[in-house]
Amino acid sequence: MFLIGDDGHKYGEIGIDEALAVAEEKGFDLVEVSPDNKPPVCKLMDYGKYKYEQQKKANEARKKQKVIEIKEIKMRPTIDDHDYDVKMRAMKRFFDDGDKVKVTLRFRGREMAHQHLGMELLTRVQKDTEVVAKLEQYPKMEGRQMMMVLAPR
Repeated sequence: MFLIGDDGHKYGEIGIDEALAVAEEKGFDLVEVSPDNKPPVCKLMDYGKYKYEQQKKANEARKKQKVIEIKEIKMRPTIDDHDYDVKMRAMKRFFDDGDKVKVTLRFRGREMAHQHLGMELLTRVQKDTEVVAKLEQYPKMEGRQMMMVLAPR
């Protein structure tokens, strides 16, 4: 096997008994780094400390990752201009946070006969958010609701 010291010093090719003796003498563990090589590569290291460092790196990476949530905005086909503007501001804030937005349009009673109004409203939403978001799921009807999903660019 090929032995590498804790400080990067290369001992070269030596037998396993000899490598274990060197590790015992220096107070380190003998760790097989690359078993597939010819000869296999082993390294002297404090294995407990190594595992601890790996765990710290994994925890740090987990802290930094962002979980993408799906926020929902509910509207009606007859929404007023000011209410629409308020909803659009909320959507822009969600996109800035990196979240997806599910736009849900609820039809009540005779509004079901005018689904084209709902489609026009969702098209308007899509056009207004075109700069900051892309369409992930096209508008579709589910019962009395029409919905679409937008994702940040």
